[in-house]
Amino acid sequence: MNKVMELLSTKGVELGQQLLMAFLAFIVGRWVIGMAGKLLTTSMSRQKIDSTLTQYAVSVVTGVLNIILVISILGILGIQTTSFAALLAAAGLAVGTAMSGLLSNFASGVFLMVLRPFKVGDFISAGGITGTVTEIGIFASKINTPDNVLTVVGNGKIFADNIQNFSHNAYRRVDLTRHFGADANLPMIASELQQRLLAIPNVLSEPAPNIEILEFRAGGPLLAIRPYCHNDSYWQVYFDSNKAILAYCDEKGFAAPEQAVVVRQH
Repeated sequence: MNKVMELLSTKGVELGQQLLMAFLAFIVGRWVIGMAGKLLTTSMSRQKIDSTLTQYAVSVVTGVLNIILVISILGILGIQTTSFAALLAAAGLAVGTAMSGLLSNFASGVFLMVLRPFKVGDFISAGGITGTVTEIGIFASKINTPDNVLTVVGNGKIFADNIQNFSHNAYRRVDLTRHFGADANLPMIASELQQRLLAIPNVLSEPAPNIEILEFRAGGPLLAIRPYCHNDSYWQVYFDSNKAILAYCDEKGFAAPEQAVVVRQH
């Protein structure tokens, strides 16, 4: 009994000191982690970084700090943390390898939010999908295609491919063509067609519609007819321009040229 009391008197005081130090370390550590999270949130908010990215960054930082705090408390209590840290590192490596694709999407999502090659509402072509961006997530983005199909594309695929943002510039060119006969008065046709195109709603007068010879074919020249408009009016201008070209050709009697072959016998 005396030996037990002697052991309790010596080891008990040491254990009590360790528990007290561990408790103080926990209180101070949690306060420091909370302050670090608040400072990071404030700093990223001042730099106008996306709120989703801010939340994930704060979660990652606080998670790492909490792991460090737990390891420190175990060390204060006299528990060997070397094997624990090695086990944690091995587990992290295994999880990282298994989630390499997900981590790639996460990293690409961070870059998309920081670099901002496009924003919600933009009409883009990326990752093999063309449509309007409805959401930019941290792992994947949602694109609504012109045929009204919602497509979820991984950010890694978007960032690894070329990105075309049709909404970025102030206006966009509509490319149309029309085949005319070899005897057609092209300067007159270009002038009259330009006036017809300018009468279409949402066609810009500056830059004015451009009408030039694109190439020469056996039946006659092929004209490039190119009005300009805002991206929101692209398809309306596209279809209305086709209607205007057809109405003009019918009115003037310009039939589509037929290819002919002349055979001379000597």
